Amino acid sequence: MSSERIIYLPLGGAGEIGMNAYVYGYGKPGKERLILVDLGVTFPDMDSTPGVDLILPDMAWLKERRDRLEAIFITHAHEDHVGAIGHYWNELGAPVYAREFTAHIARLKMDDHGISPQTVKTVAAWPETVEAGPFKVGFVPISHSIPESSGLVIDTPKGRLVHTGDFKIDETPLVGEAFDREMWSDLAKPGVKALICDSTNVFSAHPGRSEATVGPEIEGLVRDAAGMVVATTFASNVARVKTLAEAGERAGRSVCLLGRAMRRMIEASLKTGVLKDFPQTISPEEAAQLPRENLMLIVTGSQGERRAASAQLARGKYNGMVMKEGDLFLFSSKTIPGNERGVIRIMNQFSEQGVDVVDDSSGLYHVSGHANRPDIETMHALVAPQVVIPMHGEHRHLREHVKLAETHGRKGMLAVNGMMIDLSGNTPSVAEYIETGRTYLDGTVKIGAMDGVVRDRIRMAMNGHVIVTVILDEDDDMLGEPWCDTMGLPEMGRSNAPLVDALEEDLSQFIGRAGAKVVTNDDKLEEGLRRVARQTTLNEIGKKPEVSVIISRLA
Repeated sequence: MSSERIIYLPLGGAGEIGMNAYVYGYGKPGKERLILVDLGVTFPDMDSTPGVDLILPDMAWLKERRDRLEAIFITHAHEDHVGAIGHYWNELGAPVYAREFTAHIARLKMDDHGISPQTVKTVAAWPETVEAGPFKVGFVPISHSIPESSGLVIDTPKGRLVHTGDFKIDETPLVGEAFDREMWSDLAKPGVKALICDSTNVFSAHPGRSEATVGPEIEGLVRDAAGMVVATTFASNVARVKTLAEAGERAGRSVCLLGRAMRRMIEASLKTGVLKDFPQTISPEEAAQLPRENLMLIVTGSQGERRAASAQLARGKYNGMVMKEGDLFLFSSKTIPGNERGVIRIMNQFSEQGVDVVDDSSGLYHVSGHANRPDIETMHALVAPQVVIPMHGEHRHLREHVKLAETHGRKGMLAVNGMMIDLSGNTPSVAEYIETGRTYLDGTVKIGAMDGVVRDRIRMAMNGHVIVTVILDEDDDMLGEPWCDTMGLPEMGRSNAPLVDALEEDLSQFIGRAGAKVVTNDDKLEEGLRRVARQTTLNEIGKKPEVSVIISRLA
């Protein structure tokens, strides 16, 4: 009996939506040759990750085994699938494979980090395959909300796996390839050991709608608008951006794209041929000269991102453009869970300006790029796998997806980040648990989520900060009094005296009472000063701040 095994190990994306990174392996236990499918990011928020720029999957396990990593395969160009490739490539070092549009975006990511674009290889669609160690991998066209999305056929010596990537069943997607039922049915004919499948919309019971149904609704809305029309959507949803631009053009409006990501995606689509044409656009400078009723802006920031065009327009101005009473702002997008507060803030800011805001609560102006429950069932039926392993979803999505598979008599396996699944036999099993987590990009530095940097930042934001400075002479006597600086704290306390005065008085008394064992020992003195500063602040304003103590001794 062969001792080789097939393994599946999610390092990100299983138990969360975003930050996708899935490892597949084949070989003897502990010596498997590996491939990585996708390497994405997720985005921070001010509540839990203040100041963080990006959140990346913790790749420590894979970095330790980089000598066994054969290749990296990117299914499509959304940030949660390709966004971390430039941040990690130097630490992983394997060739990257993607179809043309995705490869173009991946090369831009590499270029941002000074990495040669030749590290990214362009691959044709199925039935062409790439050999990577014991694997043969093919990119199968599938419909999603970005051009040239692909599922993967992953062939191993012990059987075929199918990784759907993000998908929906759309036979009229406008941009990109239509879903081909016959192709998906044919690739399953040799038999499929496991289907690793998108779970995002498993709770949506109605069949998914085609991108083609959105255009007429948007056209009617734009045609009937009196003032300037501004619309936002995901920059990567090229089909939707084109639909919006065509709606503006047909309504007799000049179209202007605002936001670097929006322009970058359209340029990439035209350059790689996934877009054959696009309505003529004008610059922000030209737009500023036109009557409002003749203008349509398509802008970034559908998720409430503070630095994007939408948020800056809501705060007052962006690239010389301002919103006015009677204008219309359209969210042609779905708000991702966790982003609601930022989106609602923008809506209210526009409302205060007299702008009419339209979102997708009517269901008319957006369709999801992910398969709803009936489409997931269709994929199960087409591929007919031995086992279904849900991915790309929170825990509740994965669990419901397993139930859905079992409802139709299929085996389901719930695997979250860090669960290594052995797929070799007829029944999958947990082979090992791997420690996984998150890495924060903080400025230009990667830090561990458990390193304490962000935790300290949150504490300072919640409780304020006190800096205590003490100077001692060569006889361990104070030179003058301790002095304090405060940040993020009220100036006056309960005693009706300045907080700084109360702190300095109590700290001076503490040092005056302290014995030689404390005064001559920096650690004990620092601990005592910190304790007094926190207690005094608590008494004065009801807060226990973060305290930094600086002790200077004159030689």
